[in-house]
Amino acid sequence: MKMIREKVAQAIEILQEKKIDMWLTFVRESGTMPDPAIDMVIGQHATWQTAWIICRDGETIAVAGSLDVAGIEDNPAYGTVVPYVQGIREELLAVLKRKNPRKIAINYSTDSVMADGLTHGMYLLLTSMLEGTKFAGRLVSSQDVISALRGRKTAAEIRSMKKAIRLTLDIYNEVTGFLAPGKTERDVADFILGRVRDHGVELAWDEDHCPAVFTGPEHAGAHYGPTRRKIEEGHVLNIDFGVKIDGYCSDLQRTWYIRRKGEKGAPREVQRGFRVIRDSIQLAADALKPGAVSWRIDDVARSHIVKHGYPEYPHALGHQVGRAAHDGGVGLLPRWERYGRLPYGKIEEGQVFTIEPRLPIQGYGVATVEEIVWVTAGGAKFLSKPQRSLYLV
Repeated sequence: MKMIREKVAQAIEILQEKKIDMWLTFVRESGTMPDPAIDMVIGQHATWQTAWIICRDGETIAVAGSLDVAGIEDNPAYGTVVPYVQGIREELLAVLKRKNPRKIAINYSTDSVMADGLTHGMYLLLTSMLEGTKFAGRLVSSQDVISALRGRKTAAEIRSMKKAIRLTLDIYNEVTGFLAPGKTERDVADFILGRVRDHGVELAWDEDHCPAVFTGPEHAGAHYGPTRRKIEEGHVLNIDFGVKIDGYCSDLQRTWYIRRKGEKGAPREVQRGFRVIRDSIQLAADALKPGAVSWRIDDVARSHIVKHGYPEYPHALGHQVGRAAHDGGVGLLPRWERYGRLPYGKIEEGQVFTIEPRLPIQGYGVATVEEIVWVTAGGAKFLSKPQRSLYLV
């Protein structure tokens, strides 16, 4: 609950900064249908319709069903608990009349999944309750509030992320000794999953493709589960993997080359492809500063790769990472339709991003590395120890 209290206090500061009077997270049966904001500023679930409210003036309020109240009263982040029995409308309107907010942020967004937790049914229910009141026209999206809250990492959040990153890199070091021709992608994944179980931690995303393991040319690629495809000499092999510790994630990719008999190192074209990726990551990190525009950071890496004769990678350069591996908000995004307005957003101090370009190496596989960087006032700092050269097997 300490982290919840810290983020609630931070949310109040953000509401003051953005001149939004009230942030209302409206849920029901949230254990089944959780809003992404719950993990950040609530820390518990409720069964009946519940309005979790954080106000610009510092008051925190929960309007909740009577059977949920006892548990909510134990939540130190919410100082005022308003119970109801037959229906939430009367008590919720009483709170709104008392506070008289000019802007009420609710959790919908067309661009950021982490700010889009209000279901359509709950939206209709809320607006029907406000119909005919002055508050009906005061609803705004909470996207800016949630994006700032998730993005601006506290010192405690960074400490938890460093733990997850450190363990991920330790497991990658062990993987290097396990890899060998004849083993399958599935074998490698099972080895990693065994180490995760040994450490008693969670995976950062779904086990069906965490880890993702892909070897050689014509592989299934990222975001696809490991297959029975065998590792062969002359393959470039990649792994995408992360863990969650204390509720915070890592998300890192590394690249290996499986040497043929007699080879001391990787072929020249493999080394060249890896160097282009490595250098594009460093160039992007050098440009990543508070106030920079999202798409321009993506363009730094994308242009470097294309300039060296490789095709554009078919995705964004990077995304925020935190309580989720894909933590929503502004990313390092190209100006594509799929990303909406987010590519035009500005980078803020405290945000944590992955940087993960890729390029094909004809006949060998894919060169891809994913690092994690933290945006400070002076620029980006690597939270992960960067992979500067190919891992050789």
